[in-house]
Amino acid sequence: MDVSHTHDHVNDLRRAVLALLPALALSDTVQAQDAAKMQPGSYRVAFENDRLRVLEYRDRPGMGLCGQGMHSHPPHLTVVLFNGKTRVRTADGKVRTGEGKVGDVFWQEAETHEAENLSSREAHVLLIELKTPGKA
Repeated sequence: MDVSHTHDHVNDLRRAVLALLPALALSDTVQAQDAAKMQPGSYRVAFENDRLRVLEYRDRPGMGLCGQGMHSHPPHLTVVLFNGKTRVRTADGKVRTGEGKVGDVFWQEAETHEAENLSSREAHVLLIELKTPGKA
């Protein structure tokens, strides 16, 4: 793989995330489970300040994609760092499947769901959560 191409790709991802941060600041956060405390073996707090928290999630094929079993997230931006297929079941029983690839970035409103990694590779994503003003 061309190292300069990989470096450019990472910089492009960083720029995309930074460009979206002002829009994220307009969204309200809701109470959700603290993924880093509930699943410390899969989540790592990659960055945190008084405005946002970046969680890095990794897990094996066939396991959860962003947590095990039914769980909740506040509104967040997801950056996909693996190529894979997923299945999401929401609390109301709706099921959606999809394929993501490295570099996909999407916004997700607060949701309770169960997400499964259907691919044969490790799941790897970043979840960028906003904090409410004044909440550390």
